[in-house]
Amino acid sequence: MARVVVAVMPKPEILDPQGKAVQGALPRLGFTGVTDVRQGKRFEIEIDGEVTDAVIAEVEKMAETLLSNPVIENYTVSVEGQQ
Repeated sequence: MARVVVAVMPKPEILDPQGKAVQGALPRLGFTGVTDVRQGKRFEIEIDGEVTDAVIAEVEKMAETLLSNPVIENYTVSVEGQQ
């Protein structure tokens, strides 16, 4: 069993009000030196069997059509653990 992770983040040119809210709260909580925060989403998809190029292509299609909004978000696909 393997886990494929899809990380979805707003494109750099898209405003991120949630990230800005977190960035503003951090100094009030005593955390200093943070210059930027972007908030995104993480999807963990369990795959039965080996993760092949075809499986990765299928997950990328999932990310493109359902898990992200390609107009305002970028995504990356990675394999976390394969047994």
